[in-house]
Amino acid sequence: MNAPDAPAARRIAVVIPCYKVRRHILAVIEAIGPEVQRIYVVDDRCPDGSGDLVESQCRDPRVRVLRHESNQGVGGAVMTGYAEAIAEGCAVAVKIDGDGQMDPRLLPLFVQPILDGRADYTKGNRFYDLARIQRMPAARLIGNAGLSFLSKLSTGYWNLFDPTNGYTAIDARVAAQLPMERISRRYFFETDLLFRLNIARAAVIDVPMDAVYADEESNLKIGKIFGEFLAKHVRNFCKRIFYSYFLRDMSAASLELVFGAALIGFGLGFGSWKWLESIHTGIATPAGTVMLAALPVIVGLQFLLAFVSFDVASVPTRPIAPYLSIPARWRRPN
Repeated sequence: MNAPDAPAARRIAVVIPCYKVRRHILAVIEAIGPEVQRIYVVDDRCPDGSGDLVESQCRDPRVRVLRHESNQGVGGAVMTGYAEAIAEGCAVAVKIDGDGQMDPRLLPLFVQPILDGRADYTKGNRFYDLARIQRMPAARLIGNAGLSFLSKLSTGYWNLFDPTNGYTAIDARVAAQLPMERISRRYFFETDLLFRLNIARAAVIDVPMDAVYADEESNLKIGKIFGEFLAKHVRNFCKRIFYSYFLRDMSAASLELVFGAALIGFGLGFGSWKWLESIHTGIATPAGTVMLAALPVIVGLQFLLAFVSFDVASVPTRPIAPYLSIPARWRRPN
């Protein structure tokens, strides 16, 4: 029996990274609807043998089990699935976790904006319905809120919330342009992918969804990875600003950032020097000197606020997929 046929331009693939999801993986696959033509189960060196379980008990003809010789993290598993989807000519690749937290019945909501040409990438937002947020564990709620704000800064997608949400869909033409070998392989994957999409000026939208929290165990410990995430957010923020406002383009916002940072740096430096000098000599600093330190800081803050306003307004909204094609290196020989 063959998998359901569909026009190549509308073939949908699902990528399921598998690591310690043996209890839920079969139910997740069973819930995936007929609109999907291919399901890639990526066994990321799962200690529970998820791939073996699927191969022995799953009879869905759409399923293919892909295996890693060593654990590569969720990002590595998703990249493997993306590569197969692109090579097999799928139009959209949807990533769903294998732990049962993501309802496969919501998949059409993620895919349709891409097929309609309204987005290059869609992602879930568990914070859309305020009434349902109360069911989210408090620690996860607070941690995700903090990470969401950092992600806005580093990715440039100020219109998105819940950026660490792993329920996503991407146009294959856009996925084929990504530097997959440079994208973070582990828990920073979702945010790092958004950073790469912003550099490419891809249009990304949120899809409201509800998450299920039952007996699954999350491998992500916010307290342990917050420092690592913070360092990576700072790195991506600096890269994004340099790429977007100095390397690829220069605008009034570039000048606002430079002058704002310079004025604040001068004001704080000069003010600190005079303050320490006053402490050392015991002589009060004249009002004119205080103003000479305070005024650059005030003006610099105005410049930086203008820059942030420009950055918020420049969130990509026009899909780039219609102007792209799959590079020849992705095409699998017949």
